[in-house]
Amino acid sequence: MKTIEVSVVIPTFNRPIQLCELLESLHRQTFQSFEVIIVNDNGASVDFVNGLYPELEITVINPPGKLQHVRARIAGVHAAKGTYIMLCDDDDLLLPGHMERMMQEIQSADLVYSDVEIFHYLLHKDRREATGKHLFAYSNEIKDMQKFSTYVPSGSLYRKSLHEEIGYFDPDMHNYWDWDFYLRTSRQHKIKRVPEASVLYAFGNNDNNSSNLESMRLYLDRLCIKHQLGYLPTNNFWLLLDDPATVNRKSDSNRTWNGIIEPSRLAINGDIFSVIN
Repeated sequence: MKTIEVSVVIPTFNRPIQLCELLESLHRQTFQSFEVIIVNDNGASVDFVNGLYPELEITVINPPGKLQHVRARIAGVHAAKGTYIMLCDDDDLLLPGHMERMMQEIQSADLVYSDVEIFHYLLHKDRREATGKHLFAYSNEIKDMQKFSTYVPSGSLYRKSLHEEIGYFDPDMHNYWDWDFYLRTSRQHKIKRVPEASVLYAFGNNDNNSSNLESMRLYLDRLCIKHQLGYLPTNNFWLLLDDPATVNRKSDSNRTWNGIIEPSRLAINGDIFSVIN
């Protein structure tokens, strides 16, 4: 059995195509001392992934009821064996050298995260096709991070022992659990941004519709009260990026992605239903 240094925690809900593409990207990592913990949050079974990727050490957790995404991550962390935790959304991807670079950077920090390529896509029967990409790379001075968080948790790596000191993710923050986790960590621990766009962040068409923004208001207010941030606006993501204060934070980053999403073994098999069933 291989040594487990990192536990990759992935909450998922009914996105087998995207999940398998993420597993394909994990299979291609140059660093392999990790386990994969998938928390299936009351969706259709994903147990079939062990057969698709037998070389990965995968544990699938099937809670008895719906946890929602924050508690699903907590469940994954509780099951983790590694010294370090890497968070991943089930529809995001990691470039092959990502984990190796993060392991190098974490030696002088408590939490590290990289820049990302935001990508849009078309969803086909058993795979995604990227249709565009946008660099997301910004400085992380704490005064700026208190106004607009540019921390993307997917692909971020941190010491599991952090939870013993600052607690777990806060479900009451809901959409803003990651911003809250970042701010709590920053108080007494070192956070490092890595200027390498080695995480591919999927951006769906419904991520910024008006109903989503309205529902997020409650949770943003909770975050602002918890961290004494004053009033912060909920706004369309792309409008926030065009804000002059955000534009001034743009930073250089190394970009290596060719814009192609590598097909998963689910796609190569050619029949999603035969694999799942």
